[in-house]
Amino acid sequence: MQVTETSSEGLKREFKVVIPAETISGEVDARLTQLAPSIRMPGFRPGKVPVALLKKRYGPSVMGEVLEKTVNETSQKTLDERELRAATQPQIEITSFEEGGDLEFSMSVDIMPEITPVDFSTLEIERLTAEPSDKELDEAIGKLASQHKSSEPIKRKRKSKDGDIVVINFKGTVDGEAFDGGAADGHHLELGSGTFIPGFEEQLVGVNAGDKVDVKVTFPENYGQASLAGKDAVFETEVTEIRETSDPVIDDEFAKLFGMDDLDTLKEAIKGQLSQEYAGAARSKLKRTLLDALESKHEFDVPEGMVDAEYEAICQAVNPQEHNHDHDHDHDHDHDHDHHHHDHAADEGLSDEDKAEYRGIAQRRVRLGLLLQEVGRLNNITIADEEVARAIYQEASKYPGQEQQVVEFYQQNAQAQANIRAPLLEDKIVDFIVEMAKVTEKSVSAEDLFKEDEDEGAEKKPAKKAAAKKPAAKKKAPAKKAPAKKTSAKKAEDDA
Repeated sequence: MQVTETSSEGLKREFKVVIPAETISGEVDARLTQLAPSIRMPGFRPGKVPVALLKKRYGPSVMGEVLEKTVNETSQKTLDERELRAATQPQIEITSFEEGGDLEFSMSVDIMPEITPVDFSTLEIERLTAEPSDKELDEAIGKLASQHKSSEPIKRKRKSKDGDIVVINFKGTVDGEAFDGGAADGHHLELGSGTFIPGFEEQLVGVNAGDKVDVKVTFPENYGQASLAGKDAVFETEVTEIRETSDPVIDDEFAKLFGMDDLDTLKEAIKGQLSQEYAGAARSKLKRTLLDALESKHEFDVPEGMVDAEYEAICQAVNPQEHNHDHDHDHDHDHDHDHHHHDHAADEGLSDEDKAEYRGIAQRRVRLGLLLQEVGRLNNITIADEEVARAIYQEASKYPGQEQQVVEFYQQNAQAQANIRAPLLEDKIVDFIVEMAKVTEKSVSAEDLFKEDEDEGAEKKPAKKAAAKKPAAKKKAPAKKAPAKKTSAKKAEDDA
């Protein structure tokens, strides 16, 4: 094997590798000899088929297998001999090969930077803590009561008003055509709840039972269903009934609606839930503080290929409609071209300011992800299969009635399991660092605990916009497939 380094710039390395013809031929013969005992051909006893005949019959398929194996092994050997660790999957291009000749290929790879973690005992971070107050507990119970209002038909004829529940039949059309999910009968809609498209509920205030109203609305530009985004729609709506709502009395009987013995037991349960929420928020704040401290104390180059991939992921999350358009466009044409290249750049339509901001966030995410990965490697921090299994079952519990399907999805999908394992490993590494850092605790209000810092809000900006709600006949069941997870480096930033 002859290896020539053709380029060394920053963290990118390029090599030209030549494998002698006799090496390839010898590997092919060795593989055929290995397969010979299991190959049966007419006129020959098992294991007695001449290698020349085997090569004629099976040579091409074995050659492909040998080439792949040789390229993979020599690529890794090239890195090992130079004590380089690949940060990304090497890009291989076979530049020359004919049967009986040498194999030549080029390899381009981003390598891991040199990372020397600081002494974690020098880190000083603050852990915010909060406990539910009586006021917050009362507000939580009040919200719970508002979700379990009772309603009765109005006793005297009057027009509808905010807070009423109108029972409606509706059918929506765009350009005169009905669309999926745009019709329902007997739907109970609380006016003023904001559950329908902006402008829909307001047009049903001041109507009588029996009225028919053409509700005219415009779907938001960022609507989740791309075919409806920004479109004008008309909903032929019939108001069949108007109902008045009333809040339930918060007492022991109310508590029994939730399987509790009395009101005090319900309050304790809610307090426990609030405490868990506060603990989760406190951990996220602590993690953010830790990541900020780690970033301030570590400066190293990051692989541009990884930054580019993260930047593209951010842009696609911010501008999903542009990405979906590209995706649909690709599937309407031949697939002979490289599917990674689109007619439109991922950041098309973004301002220069946004592009610069998102690339900075991408660099931060990659740098922190690589740092945490290195800390885990140096300290032999791993995740056991049992921990992954517990996390999968926990995820499956979010899909009542479909738990087995979700578990099977993860069991049969290696990438999905990796997406479960990565955040578990990351959290364990964070806990490892926190254990050694100097942590001071500060008690704050729930408002301060959940308040986003100004710079934190900016970093959370590249998040997929929430789809606006639309009229729907029924609530859709959870998807049978498990939802996609964030990558480790991305999760580090989002959690922070």
